[in-house]
Amino acid sequence: MRSMAKQTEGKLNYLEHLLPEGLLVDSSWLRKHGYSSSLRSQYVKRGWLEQPTRQVYSRKRGSQNWQQVVISLQTLLGHHVIVGGRTALDLQGFAHYLTRETKKVHLYGQKRPPAWLNKLSVGVQFVWHNSASLFRSAPEKPEYSILKSPQFVKRSLGSELESTDLAVQSWGQWGWSLTLSSPERAVLELLNELPDRESFHQVDKLIDGLANLSPRRLEKLLLDCRNVKVKRLFFFFADRHKHAWLKRINKKAIDLGKGKRMLVRGGKLDPTYQITVPEGFDGVQ
Repeated sequence: MRSMAKQTEGKLNYLEHLLPEGLLVDSSWLRKHGYSSSLRSQYVKRGWLEQPTRQVYSRKRGSQNWQQVVISLQTLLGHHVIVGGRTALDLQGFAHYLTRETKKVHLYGQKRPPAWLNKLSVGVQFVWHNSASLFRSAPEKPEYSILKSPQFVKRSLGSELESTDLAVQSWGQWGWSLTLSSPERAVLELLNELPDRESFHQVDKLIDGLANLSPRRLEKLLLDCRNVKVKRLFFFFADRHKHAWLKRINKKAIDLGKGKRMLVRGGKLDPTYQITVPEGFDGVQ
């Protein structure tokens, strides 16, 4: 009996090392690390683990929020998912014109995240987008430890991180790294939401403020982008605002497809990019 108690205590101490407070894992992860269903039930009963929803476990530390959930997915659970679009722009300080409160967190990846995601009580709805419908290549994922800060990641990876389409951002008192789309990638993800889920006016204001994007990264993403609508919209807005980076993109290398694209019913046709835009939107300001 004493031997079993010691073994249980040893496994609990090991779990404290494996699973940082505030993060969460699923039953499959615990089973892989040697924690049976009966042991999990015992830990929950004794308050050593919490179950925010069925088959999901955490060592709670205060109230749980969406960043902890995403960091858990990206690291412990190994899901290749990134924060993108409107959410990534907001986190990087670019979305003050997109004035909605954060009620949706936009996640991008080539594989759908687990179904239990939207059963968690974290105050937001997670919206998954299949990144393969927008880009041919999966986003490169920098490898880093959950216990390392973005500063450590940047020092370790150096130019390797710069060459990816991603960014890392410090979150919480532990400084865990949250992986998100770079502003260049996020703006193309946002353009894909036009016109049904974003407005031309707000996107126009946002792009007006994007004076410091990387032309090298933009060109790489545009070459990889499979969505003609997004590429035409990008150049439509870029022409309006004439940022310095536009001159450094080889526009002739980007396939803009053929034929007209009707984006707005009753709108007017932009003659350069052959897309319908709202009345009052000229191609160049």
